[in-house]
Amino acid sequence: MKLYSTNNKDLRVSFQEAVFNSMPQDKGLYMPVEIRKLEQEFIDNIEKYSLPEIAYKIASTLLKTEIPENDLKALIKDAVNFDAPVAKLDEQTFVLELFHGPSLAFKDFGARFMSRVMAYFLKDNEQLLDVLVATSGDTGGAVALGFLGVLNTRVTILFPKGKVSEVQRLQLTTNGKNIRAIAVDGTFDDCQALVKQAFGDGELNSKFRLTSANSINIARLIPQTFYYFNAYAQLKRQGFNHVVFSVPSGNFGNIGAGLLAYKMGLPVHQFIAATNANDTVPRFLETGVYEPKTSVQTYANAMDVGAPSNWVRIMDLFNQDREAIQELVKAYRFTDKETLVGIREIFDKFNYVACPHTAIAYLAIKAYAEENPNDGIAKVFLSTAHACKFPAVFPPDILEKIELPTQVNSLKNNPELYDELGKGFEGFKDYLLRKK
Repeated sequence: MKLYSTNNKDLRVSFQEAVFNSMPQDKGLYMPVEIRKLEQEFIDNIEKYSLPEIAYKIASTLLKTEIPENDLKALIKDAVNFDAPVAKLDEQTFVLELFHGPSLAFKDFGARFMSRVMAYFLKDNEQLLDVLVATSGDTGGAVALGFLGVLNTRVTILFPKGKVSEVQRLQLTTNGKNIRAIAVDGTFDDCQALVKQAFGDGELNSKFRLTSANSINIARLIPQTFYYFNAYAQLKRQGFNHVVFSVPSGNFGNIGAGLLAYKMGLPVHQFIAATNANDTVPRFLETGVYEPKTSVQTYANAMDVGAPSNWVRIMDLFNQDREAIQELVKAYRFTDKETLVGIREIFDKFNYVACPHTAIAYLAIKAYAEENPNDGIAKVFLSTAHACKFPAVFPPDILEKIELPTQVNSLKNNPELYDELGKGFEGFKDYLLRKK
């Protein structure tokens, strides 16, 4: 598998180099030179395959000879050891539950796969691998658990102080060992900017072996295609051949993976980008003007991103053709007030508890269905996090229905360890140099 930079299509690097370097020096993002399509026979019979089998087929098609067959199968078996079921709400409405992994969020797919790929490529006595990650809520927890105890690695997680939920914060700050956390006095965009600046700093790169665990890393994007194909397989077992996916969208890595799956042959009728008040992409699709803005805090905090990094990948997938994207991707945005209405409606109508991100995806697919009635298409909205992560959002009658997973209760017994920094780069750089 060869990859190029979105800023330089003549560049060629291996998958291994892209995984460890994370972001090209020209500050683009890595993309596959060739996106191979899956055989039509496999797509036509996908309902016969399990999630690990589907995951191996996708990974081996993209990676080709980068990792030997038996090693890749073992890696996937270890990384993807939890389910991603499609739950039926009514005859045409389904929710894809992506919160059954250890950190209770969809980020487990990418983080666990990436950590194991890195561990596979790491050689004994190599320089310590420093993994930098910015999180708006869920990425950090998934990365922390994915890399916890992985030899020869150290993870530094930056999160916006006071802007993550209690459970999310505990998942970042109670690990110890090779995981350290920093509360940044700013927004997620500030955290993400610090990480990107670190990759571009010559002194830091001369002293450390830096890589990223954010969705800017191609190893995060590839495994997120797994659950789209697996969802389609589950729907085919129920008689559906066409599907619409509504995706909660913040940094646009999740829907970016879905669009990569589409390019590999997944027969998707429509994608829906569902956002909160951080609506940079919906505004771009409407006006043609891409104008990032400072992120604002909402109930759906993992989507509080004003400058989504992965949008450049999506534009690259479609050769910068906005009209081509508009044909496949519809965008909707919703306020906090509307999000609460969505949470209530899902509960009252389906007796289902949805986190705020999931509620936004539900509202988007509902709006789409009202505009595009079609009886033969499965309408699937993605549930990206367990509701227990957001207790302050729910009214008492819904809150009491949320069952706490055992790992959440155990978190509260562990001491929190984290540092605090401002959003200036020099302070972060000094921290890295002092803490080495």
